[in-house]
Amino acid sequence: MLVSIFGKQGTAYPHDPSRRGYHVVYRENEVNHCPGCGRSHWYVGRLSAECGFCGTALPLADAGTWGVGLVRQRGPVPREDLADAA
Repeated sequence: MLVSIFGKQGTAYPHDPSRRGYHVVYRENEVNHCPGCGRSHWYVGRLSAECGFCGTALPLADAGTWGVGLVRQRGPVPREDLADAA
């Protein structure tokens, strides 16, 4: 019997984020208890938060969606624009 990892057409894939269920994330402006030790002291970075007692790391719920961490690339600048700026 041949089994495909992709499944049948029209069915949901196992990696579908809307079907993966609950996952632990650090939420800003809320009390976040560590899933490892239950305490609530965190070192918060740009992409993740680390428990101050046991070192468990959690991703931030809204990481990369605001501030200087949001990177947008533009196309190449035409040479005429460079000549006007000088």
